[in-house]
Amino acid sequence: MAKRHYSSLLSSLFGRFAGKRFPGAVQRTINRSYVRAMGLEMGEFRSPEEYPTLNALFIRALEREREMDPDPDVMISPCDAKISDFGTIEKRQAYQIKGMPYDTAGLLGPEYTADLEPLEGGAYANFYLSPRDYHRYHIPFDLEVESVTHIPGKLYPVNMPLLKNKLNLFIENERVVIAVRDANGRRHFLVLVGALNVGKMVVRFEPRIHTNGELRSPAHYRYEEPVKLSKGELFGWFEMGSTIVILSERGSIDYELQIGQKVHFAQSIGRLKEAE
Repeated sequence: MAKRHYSSLLSSLFGRFAGKRFPGAVQRTINRSYVRAMGLEMGEFRSPEEYPTLNALFIRALEREREMDPDPDVMISPCDAKISDFGTIEKRQAYQIKGMPYDTAGLLGPEYTADLEPLEGGAYANFYLSPRDYHRYHIPFDLEVESVTHIPGKLYPVNMPLLKNKLNLFIENERVVIAVRDANGRRHFLVLVGALNVGKMVVRFEPRIHTNGELRSPAHYRYEEPVKLSKGELFGWFEMGSTIVILSERGSIDYELQIGQKVHFAQSIGRLKEAE
């Protein structure tokens, strides 16, 4: 069995620290220090002192629901994030950031080789979550999940310096590939990309997925009855920051985004297009 990469071991150690309950005064100091150091905006959340562990602070839930456009054709941002890049898939290539291409087949893995052609000319968008962001992710439009693949890998940091300098960062890192169809029958892939100190990427509808663990080869789960999820529905969270990549079939969506833009969960970012 292959040894775990050092980045996975470091992430596991940090995860243990973040999940430990320290005595009250110590925990409050840890939480307040993290909020100050990272510049967290806590207006929509409980007071930092109320979270029993640092990890509970990382995966904090919103105290009030955010409003979103009820139009089913309007796509919302699945998370609070920075758009590190978006554009058109050409010759099977997308970009982790300008000038750093990767092969979409490598990102998705061998289970989805037959689905690459419909992606040609389609759209990709990268949502980078920093350690200061709200770490939960939500469904961007009404959809049906057909399958999920957990691909083990390394846990290099997914930050701007690495995005600019490390080729195939998304492909080397651990990830969860979620194959879905929208209400118009168009195919999309939601890809959760792990990163340093991400102890877990939680997928609520698939409890068999345990990231940063002992898995050494891809695990694929296909559903005879697709899992139906609604726009805005919570489907999991990162423990620390990371990235969500969305790859979409050509002609399926028109994004309203800019590279470098800060977006927030529930914000309208594009429209689904009906099949022609």
